[in-house]
Amino acid sequence: MLVRQAGDRYVLLEFGPLVLDIELRLRVHVLMTALKDLQAQGQLPGIIDMTPGIRSLQVHFDPALISRDALLKTLIATEAALPPVDDMVVPSRTVHLPLSWDDPQTKLAIEKYMQSVRPDAPWCPSNIEFIRRINGLDSIEDVFKIVFEAPYLVLGLGDVYLGAPVATPLDPRQRLVTTKYNPARTWTPENAVGIGGAYLCVYGMEGPGGYQFVGRTLQMWNRWRHGEAGTVFEQPWLLRFFDQIRFYPVSQEELLRIRADFPHGGYALRTEEGSFSLKDYRRFLADNAASIAAFKATQQVAFEAERERWAAAGLAEVASEADMEAAGPDSEIDLPEGGRLIATSVPGNVWKVAVSEGQQVQAGDVLMVIESMKMEFNLLAPASATVHKLMCAQGGSVAAGQNVLVLIDEAV
Repeated sequence: MLVRQAGDRYVLLEFGPLVLDIELRLRVHVLMTALKDLQAQGQLPGIIDMTPGIRSLQVHFDPALISRDALLKTLIATEAALPPVDDMVVPSRTVHLPLSWDDPQTKLAIEKYMQSVRPDAPWCPSNIEFIRRINGLDSIEDVFKIVFEAPYLVLGLGDVYLGAPVATPLDPRQRLVTTKYNPARTWTPENAVGIGGAYLCVYGMEGPGGYQFVGRTLQMWNRWRHGEAGTVFEQPWLLRFFDQIRFYPVSQEELLRIRADFPHGGYALRTEEGSFSLKDYRRFLADNAASIAAFKATQQVAFEAERERWAAAGLAEVASEADMEAAGPDSEIDLPEGGRLIATSVPGNVWKVAVSEGQQVQAGDVLMVIESMKMEFNLLAPASATVHKLMCAQGGSVAAGQNVLVLIDEAV
């Protein structure tokens, strides 16, 4: 166990090496449970909350109620007294979730990314084809089969806001591995389902992201209607640690109906109570060790071959800061009388040019939308004016401080 200082009110506990290991996740779970028991007995004051990760536990404490040194002593003593996880069995529901495969909203996000961020990305225009290729699978149908047959064990919640699960297949032979978007997307549809590294995530809300899409499902978060009769939300988030997710295919139209009904208790979600036994899981891994090793070897060869293709095609690196500074024509322009140069304050990509040359604009009108740092920034007209000249194109790159258009003030 490694304990890191994390600001003045947090400590971060990490277990073992930086690898995917379900036994380490159970170790974190046992420690968190023991600390909660101490809290309930009044022996651990000042703990505000605890946030478990795959192999980590973040502890938020109030230094007015417990000193860091006292907390560290308790953490070390509690961890040393933990029982072995060898025979551990934890509750593990199976939760069946509808999945719209290659959903139109995820396709829209890919199109937007190609237009304004990186049109030549190896994972475009199809994330699913990229997943197939980088895992050495023979067909898209093989990806489909794995996603819908695999039980995904939920190891974390809140990975990408609002109770978003981070999960991985129990069977390593179903554990698809991918790289993430680089640069990341600025927009991801709510409840998109994607794979990044060895993990699957369901995005809790719209926002940025980098996981490779396979489809879209129903809501992971219900702020207003949890606890009501008819809904399955006992708290605002849907899933629990160690739940097993099983997907089943639905059409995009059916998913839209489900999404409209589900938050109000109008769609019956199928769940089955069960348990996860580490002893049984270890036995499964031992019994299938040869085929698991063969799958991983094939997968690694495909992964390395994909990276070599990137290098050969010049796609291994993305635009550098120096590239951004050299992007597009900048200034030297003879300003007309009353002319005013308008610059972007952030580097990024021109997602949308909202005006045309000769157009009249009013103060506060959107001139352009710049995508930068996973966000969209509106470039606004500072006053009533006429658009004299555009100095960049939609889809192009811009640097911070770069002049992008010329306005002629209306007062002139």
